[in-house]
Amino acid sequence: MKKYTNKLISETSPYLLQHANNPVNWYPWGSEALNKANEENKLLLISIGYSACHWCHVMETESFANEEIAKIMNEHFVCIKVDREERPDIDQIYMNAVQLIIGRGGWPLNCFAMPDGRPVYGGTYFNPQMWTDLLKNLSASYTSDPQRFEKAADDLKRNLNVVDHVVKVNEKSEFSFEDILNIILKLRKNFDKQYGGTIETPKFPLPVSYYPLMRYYYHSGDKDILNQLNRSLMQMAGGGIYDHIGGGFARYSVDKKWLVPHFEKMLYDNAQLISLYSEAYKINPDKEYKRIVEETISFILREMKSPEGGFYSSFDADSQGEEGKFYVWQKSEIDLLLKENSDIFCDYYDITEQGNWEGKNILNITKTKKEICSEYKLTNENLDLILGESKQILFNQREKRIKPLLDDKILVSWNSLVIKALVDAYNVFDNELYLKQAKQSFKFIETNLITKNNQLYRTYAKGKRKIKAFLDDYALLIDALLSLYQATFNEHYINSAKALLTYVTNHFYDNTSAMFFYTSSHDKQLVTRPMAITDHVIASSNSVMAHNLFRLGYLFLEDRYIIEAKQMLSNMLSNLKENPDYYGNWFDLLIQFVYKPYEVCIVGGENVHEIRKEFAKCFIPNTIFAGGSNSSLPILKNRFVDENPIIYICKDNVCNKPVHKFRDAIKQIDNSD
Repeated sequence: MKKYTNKLISETSPYLLQHANNPVNWYPWGSEALNKANEENKLLLISIGYSACHWCHVMETESFANEEIAKIMNEHFVCIKVDREERPDIDQIYMNAVQLIIGRGGWPLNCFAMPDGRPVYGGTYFNPQMWTDLLKNLSASYTSDPQRFEKAADDLKRNLNVVDHVVKVNEKSEFSFEDILNIILKLRKNFDKQYGGTIETPKFPLPVSYYPLMRYYYHSGDKDILNQLNRSLMQMAGGGIYDHIGGGFARYSVDKKWLVPHFEKMLYDNAQLISLYSEAYKINPDKEYKRIVEETISFILREMKSPEGGFYSSFDADSQGEEGKFYVWQKSEIDLLLKENSDIFCDYYDITEQGNWEGKNILNITKTKKEICSEYKLTNENLDLILGESKQILFNQREKRIKPLLDDKILVSWNSLVIKALVDAYNVFDNELYLKQAKQSFKFIETNLITKNNQLYRTYAKGKRKIKAFLDDYALLIDALLSLYQATFNEHYINSAKALLTYVTNHFYDNTSAMFFYTSSHDKQLVTRPMAITDHVIASSNSVMAHNLFRLGYLFLEDRYIIEAKQMLSNMLSNLKENPDYYGNWFDLLIQFVYKPYEVCIVGGENVHEIRKEFAKCFIPNTIFAGGSNSSLPILKNRFVDENPIIYICKDNVCNKPVHKFRDAIKQIDNSD
């Protein structure tokens, strides 16, 4: 008979369920665990991770599944297991705490806290001996000197309040081209001019960081920036971080060449990279960019779409207890499968007898197609045919392997990124399937996760919704709805966006800082009330909200929205100037304030959509689109004349003469730039 009572058995999170059979008396985050810690005067042990996290699995196997270690944990601590993807609010607080304590963070995240949740100590991965020693030392110290822990908790809480605090800038900010140029000069110092991206390892794709570079290139014509963009995207597309057999990107590369990935695949990375490669195609219509978009969308639709229309969260890095086992190959295996085409395929994808990673091969491209065609006397068409047929053979064989674990929870924030990605790809490549899938995904969210008063739920799993949404869920969904509106001119989408904005303003806005809290006023107060401001693998929820206010301000002729967005950017300007690598989405907004957007209004009959499609294929990043017929949208008021399409190009409260053809409208934009 088991000597423990694990409280995770009724959870729906795949990550929590992975720990449901541990001999640790795990509790989910909640009053039951906190009350128990208070009643028994025990420290909380808060362990945070996520389903696809390799080192989370390692620590579980080594320590949490160990009966002797679990006995120490159960006797001296109240143990709480948190899925960081479900509860990013909790994760942010204890991640900040651990970073303050040891100077770095990551997952697994293990933080010890007072019974009321105030953190006192923490770290990331611990091997079994280190973990055992730490448990014993903390337990003994807490018993012998609880006042020392009280003081440490108070000090750390004060520091956490500083970390999450944004000061409202009261002086009037005027943004300038000099601001942009100085930030670009700082960013250049960190460019990897050989392999793309930045010079640090591990290397993350960081799509957010490329949009301001594209926008800057549009306004400046700086070819060095364009070369860095193309270099980065081509190197990522050719590297082992990209799955050349099944499509889609891994989370990051451990080396500077993008060769060896951390093999987990996250929905949010792939969604953002679809958007990035689609947008980059407008500047550089390379068919490799198109291939990456098409294959990554195929991967998401094939592997990550739920029957209800939402999208699952991630695939694990491991299968059968081994990282990357599903993805790597022996050359002998490929020779057997591809026969006479193996030499060509292996030469192109860097496959050798000795392997390029731990004796095995990660597919990556080190030669150009031109080099392969010259060496094997092939045409481009013949090479593409050989590669395509070979990849299909390997895909069919790989499907027989045991797949990495799928985290099948559905998150509003990440699904919103997919909606935007599908719309972005539709705009560029005019594939109606992409728009259809985007609409279906929003319909799923609207049906299952939005209440009548516009409150959102964050997660959906196994037919149940749970956890009230956080700011990133609202912000990214509003952003997706703006994209859907501008691709369809269906005002249901933009009206839904404005309704969600009103809800966010009422329940997340902080008058003191003129920013938005990460948690709602309805949420139970944690140790601190976090505020997300830093752009990293995903744009911060505050920067996304500032963008939303900016665009909705133009579409609804609401100057106060634009003023609020400007105030938020003013608050962040010093951070942006000092460390632009972590404020990419804020930088993108800064450029939009300096180079004010064109308001492109297309009104009339059915041909409106044909004109919109022509605009959508062009790289004109400083545009806000509206259109349709007999619209109630303020920006379109009194613009409709008859069924013949009319295009209005306006900027900074000045409108050009209305025109009827796309080429004439483009001339107005080109001439004013």
